[in-house]
Amino acid sequence: MKYHNDIPQIENCDMVVGIPSFNNSTTIPHVAQTAAEGIRRLGLKGLIVNSDGGSTDGTAEAFLASDTFEVPKFSLRYRGIPGKGSAVRALFEVAHKSKARIFIMLDSDLRSVEPWWIERMARPILEDRTDYVTPLYLRHKYDGTITNNICYPLTSALYGVKVRQPIGGDFAVSSKLIEVFLSKPENVWQSNVARFGIDIWMTTTAINESQKLPVQAALGVKVHDVKDPGKQLQGMFVQVVQTLFELMIEYQDRWKTVSEVIDTEVHGEQPSQEVEEIVVDLKNLKEKASKTLRERMPSRVSLRKELLKSVLENGTLDAEQWVEAVYEFALAYRRERSEEVVLDLLPFYFARVADFVEKTKDISSVEAEGLMESQLQLFMQMKDSFKRRWSVDT
Repeated sequence: MKYHNDIPQIENCDMVVGIPSFNNSTTIPHVAQTAAEGIRRLGLKGLIVNSDGGSTDGTAEAFLASDTFEVPKFSLRYRGIPGKGSAVRALFEVAHKSKARIFIMLDSDLRSVEPWWIERMARPILEDRTDYVTPLYLRHKYDGTITNNICYPLTSALYGVKVRQPIGGDFAVSSKLIEVFLSKPENVWQSNVARFGIDIWMTTTAINESQKLPVQAALGVKVHDVKDPGKQLQGMFVQVVQTLFELMIEYQDRWKTVSEVIDTEVHGEQPSQEVEEIVVDLKNLKEKASKTLRERMPSRVSLRKELLKSVLENGTLDAEQWVEAVYEFALAYRRERSEEVVLDLLPFYFARVADFVEKTKDISSVEAEGLMESQLQLFMQMKDSFKRRWSVDT
């Protein structure tokens, strides 16, 4: 296989732990050292690799200075479009070149990673039960708003496999699936898959192209750099959702045949931990929803007046209205294949998050999870109608 990146000569190993990064010098040493301890406890021959995007804060140097015991490590500067996906592609190539049985990816901003995470994520692949392990975290109700409102419910409803954290950032992948990822055409890496679309692309590809169902690894609380949905997540939203919509087109023959959602195996028990409180600027979210919609009134989709009125006047959107909007925009994207369609969905996302924050302010994160499950059921209930329109709408 011809590699896109310059991969140094490396020895074969059992496991590669990859850490994509950009300006994470304060957190990456802990991630690297924890990964090394996890590899050591498993008794496997491992390698830890940092794939960096040209950090200016000494991230690579901090990584190389970390104590990883006897576990070797190196840092590389990936090639390609600046973004997480390009960083991960380089890590796939390292894993392939080393003939590793298993590749584990860890976010570089993790504060809660523990050595036992490595075993928890690796075991299902080492025992040949799956090719792909996704994380299952204990998360605050306002953490992961892109996951909660579109990636989790839509991916689960489409492909019939319930994966709670499809863009969680911490994954384990078998050598077989690494080969599938690397066999994809070059234009994949010129798309938003090279950016923040990488996680949803990995998960959706695994669901559709592996012979085995994904397994979820119970990892407890994830403490990382949390982003306010109304202030910091616009770019990520567009990159992730455009990738998700592209995958709907690629795998349409698969999801059209799916009529139920099955649970996937959870490996391990969740530890008893408290999640950190997250504060969301509700006023800003509502204002941003209304303002963005006034500035970008969508002309590509046909939306009910009540739905538009809810966003314009209240800055909120209930679950049923949101599901209706997502399916409308998915149809519009199929016709146009344009990022502009996804940008038009942004005010509705802000409004949906605002509505959820408002309705859950007095309940626990565990109770709020029930509302997310109800939203998944709405995606399932409206899927048949959407499927019929998809088949005739061009």
